[in-house]
Amino acid sequence: MTIGKTVALIVSAGRGIRAGGRLPKQYRPVAGRPVLSHTLQSFAEHPGIDAIRTVIHPDDRALYEEAAAGLDLLPPVHGGASRQESVRLGLESLTDIAPDRVLIHDAARPFVPPSAISRVVKALSTHAGALPALAVTDTIKRADAGTVRETVDRSVLWRAQTPQGFQYAPILDAHRKAAGQEMTDDAAVAEAAGLTVVLVDGAEENFKITSADDFQRAEQMIAPSPSNAAAIFKTGMGFDVHRFETGDRVILCGLEIPHTAKLAGHSDADVGLHAVTDAILGALGDGDIGDHFPPSDPQWKGAPSDKFLAFAAERVRGRGGTITHVDVTLICERPKIGPHRDAMRSRLAEIMDLPVGDISVKATTTERLGFTGREEGIAAQAIATIRLPA
Repeated sequence: MTIGKTVALIVSAGRGIRAGGRLPKQYRPVAGRPVLSHTLQSFAEHPGIDAIRTVIHPDDRALYEEAAAGLDLLPPVHGGASRQESVRLGLESLTDIAPDRVLIHDAARPFVPPSAISRVVKALSTHAGALPALAVTDTIKRADAGTVRETVDRSVLWRAQTPQGFQYAPILDAHRKAAGQEMTDDAAVAEAAGLTVVLVDGAEENFKITSADDFQRAEQMIAPSPSNAAAIFKTGMGFDVHRFETGDRVILCGLEIPHTAKLAGHSDADVGLHAVTDAILGALGDGDIGDHFPPSDPQWKGAPSDKFLAFAAERVRGRGGTITHVDVTLICERPKIGPHRDAMRSRLAEIMDLPVGDISVKATTTERLGFTGREEGIAAQAIATIRLPA
């Protein structure tokens, strides 16, 4: 394994049995696999994570090995008597690696979407800490002995989730200083040390499995229901072309790439996102980009194409469906796509809220033939597969 700059630290040393069963909840099966296995896979498939270390209970090594089978991970380390101590020991175990950033995540949150991980990693480029959270939407009451005493201002309240991300050296120092204290999460440890922690959007599906009801919810999210078992699959194809014009960068699959020209178009001319959007709309039998975002409408002039793709993905979800796979091929002589392929996959995953493993980005040339061979523009073709209720 190549150790990079961002390490995910998965905290799995707890003995939680409130959810029932004989095993700690992180090792109980959901859809035939341990909860921890789902959690580890979420981070292993994310291109922004360079290495993963799990903190486990000393008695759970065999259970851990089963959950981690087939994944390329750092060796696990033993935790302590509390979650806070387990995190500190996990951070201490990374001193020889000395990563730039660390994302601390609860093993019992197996449904963290790739977009949430990406938001935390991105925030760490400008902040010491980042906390995914959801705004409190219910009215909150403060009560005493069963009697309401006051209504709390919910506009300043947030529900904290994980992964909570930090610059590595400061959070290690903060945990060392907080040793022996009891704080509810790593953001609290960071706050006590004077570190600034910024909020990023969390995700409703990123819930923590705590009770027996949570396991039922988890099974429903993963295991196919009778309606899903009778689902139908549809495939759509998209193709788009944009010519070059004077400029110094192109936008491809949601990324700005320096180049000797830019792509011309009414929107940002992202030929890759346009092809994927049309492929999804084609699979739905729902027209194409021009039907929903006509070039004649001035509101779309210069618009970022991620809006188009997010719209198409939402149209699938609106019909009770899911996008199961996307394959896009960029056709050009320059710029070279290889160095940006993983970042493109990550960006596509973020826009559509899909696992990176469900997305493929490839590139080819036309051997100097035709308009792409003459470097007059870029073409893209994409295929999308969706699953819809029968």
